[in-house]
Amino acid sequence: MRVKTILRAALVVAVIPGAFLSTAARADDPNDPTMRSAAARARDHAMIRQLNLNELARTRARDARFAGGWEAYRQVGGSDPRTSNRGAHYVPEAEYAQASEGYAHDQEQYERRMAKWRRAVAACRAGDYDACDN
Repeated sequence: MRVKTILRAALVVAVIPGAFLSTAARADDPNDPTMRSAAARARDHAMIRQLNLNELARTRARDARFAGGWEAYRQVGGSDPRTSNRGAHYVPEAEYAQASEGYAHDQEQYERRMAKWRRAVAACRAGDYDACDN
């Protein structure tokens, strides 16, 4: 029983460092003996180019399918999320416009209060201690 435990521990000690020390194979090995001739490199280049073109065609087809879906979404009244700054949740357009107007009003009010406060701070620092109560 003790021997099995020792053997298991030895196996773990032998396997774990190998898992951490292993490295990924290099995709473009300059010492690859199969790529020494110009013809082999040309075949490899052509194969990679064809794979890239196939992936480009697949991506374009996927994007075209998505574009059709987005067009249908916009036709039923949806807005384009690329041009919308409303956040991740849906808010009806009228409600959003009303909230935006309220935000602008609140922002102006905040700026006026801050300007008044800054003037009071400047007056206080200049010696007008009545202004320090703000």
